[in-house]
Amino acid sequence: MGRDEDLVTLLRDRLRLHQGTASRRLAGAVADLAQTGAITPGTRLPSERDLAQAVGLSRGTVAAAFNALCEEGLCERRHGSGTYVLGTPTFGGLLQGGAVLADLSTSVVPDPSHLDVPPLDAAALMRAPSGHGYDAMGDPRLRALLAGLRDGPRQEILVTSGAQQGIDLSARVLLRPGDRVLVGDPTYGGALSVFRRAGAHAVALDLTSPPDVRDALARHRPAAVYAVSVDNPTGTVSDLRHVAELAAAADVPLIEDRTLEALVYDGRPAPEPLALTHPHGTVTVGSLSKVLWGGLRVGWLTASEPLLARLQEAKLDADLATGAVSQRLAAELLERASVTAWVEELSRRRDHFIAALAAHLPSWTWSRPQGGLSLWARLPGADTDRFAAAAREQGVAVAPGSLFSPDGRHRDRLRLSFALPPALLDQAVAALARAWDR
Repeated sequence: MGRDEDLVTLLRDRLRLHQGTASRRLAGAVADLAQTGAITPGTRLPSERDLAQAVGLSRGTVAAAFNALCEEGLCERRHGSGTYVLGTPTFGGLLQGGAVLADLSTSVVPDPSHLDVPPLDAAALMRAPSGHGYDAMGDPRLRALLAGLRDGPRQEILVTSGAQQGIDLSARVLLRPGDRVLVGDPTYGGALSVFRRAGAHAVALDLTSPPDVRDALARHRPAAVYAVSVDNPTGTVSDLRHVAELAAAADVPLIEDRTLEALVYDGRPAPEPLALTHPHGTVTVGSLSKVLWGGLRVGWLTASEPLLARLQEAKLDADLATGAVSQRLAAELLERASVTAWVEELSRRRDHFIAALAAHLPSWTWSRPQGGLSLWARLPGADTDRFAAAAREQGVAVAPGSLFSPDGRHRDRLRLSFALPPALLDQAVAALARAWDR
């Protein structure tokens, strides 16, 4: 930021999006601007007196907000100089770290070694049906294979460059600056980043509670609801059909993230697609990253015809089309992949990881993941933003809980991926124990 006046203007705009006490609202507004990059690390905030006068709050309220921000590690007071914004964790930062012994921070397939990859003819892969390789809807063969895997309503499929692009396209079509979007608490941090960039305000609530959903729809009048039935980061599997029913009754669009739908353990069935309940207002987001390999960057969207046409236009604006070679390779692998065998292997890795954590870190608590690739651990009395730095010093990357909340909550939680091979998981847990004992 340049001048204090610019910062004050941004804070005024953000204040109205938050609830709670005046100090909590102000702290949330500052945290929002730091998370989106509107306030950069090292920025000095206006003095308590100047900010109080500018936003119409008492000096004591501003002081309480600054104290809360400092306690949460988002700001620091420098004697005789003022209050400064510190660097904050970002979801994108999980993919930008340097080399580590074990990366437990990203909920992705670590490598494609579980796939039976046949010899591939590069020339054949590059012979796209459309000649030039640009097909905005996606490779016809891949789309047919994806249609065969889906349990939802019969709808056209739009291939995307990963599920992250699918969420981004959904936000471009459904959200405008200042809109509210209902999300779970906690929820996928990558979606929160997309909503922030769109200028929308995410409202976190317990989506498994019908009364909470009904109340939030009436109170906030959101532009959309983002729902994840196989949850990232918690690994819980939930029946969220009531969310679709209530959203449909309120005429609110729904973004259902089904990237983890294939990874459900212990014989539990995958949740029913919410598009069956809210067919005309649901955008369904899917991905092959969790069953094949994240490096392919191939995902998909489905929606009713009018909505899908708008998503296709947004896709054309974004990148014209997903890479033809990646799509054809994904189709080859999808025909050969044994999803059942991969789910069984991940289930074994989950159980191995839980046993190692219980042996080396008995004070940590968690619920056994029912699906997905990660475990949601509680660290008693810890600030996991700080613990993440200590863990990295021991060679392990982890994802602090604050990344999975629009308000920076869950600071005593970590998302830990269990997708690595067991030997690496053992080394990672030993390193986490060293960081915890320091």
